[in-house]
Amino acid sequence: MIEHADGSLRVTAPMVIVNARSLLEAGRHCLRSGHLSELVVLDLVAVAEVDSSALSVVLAWLRTAAERGIRLRLANPPANLISLATLYGVAELLPLA
Repeated sequence: MIEHADGSLRVTAPMVIVNARSLLEAGRHCLRSGHLSELVVLDLVAVAEVDSSALSVVLAWLRTAAERGIRLRLANPPANLISLATLYGVAELLPLA
């Protein structure tokens, strides 16, 4: 679901409502583990499917990262995620790598 390697996190599951709670908790666990640097790249290259829940999960991860003093940057976000963020008026909140 989420792989941790070389200071980055890679989401490998569809970011849709059915996976939202599991993804949220897995990401929070990784961010709270204490094994990350101050800058973490969240790589979404393997994410083939997103819905509006993906945006909620990413925003929650950003809050968790900020609480831990971690700067989280998004790499390879799916076009649908960017479209949803633009539609909801929160695209500027997504820190792209």
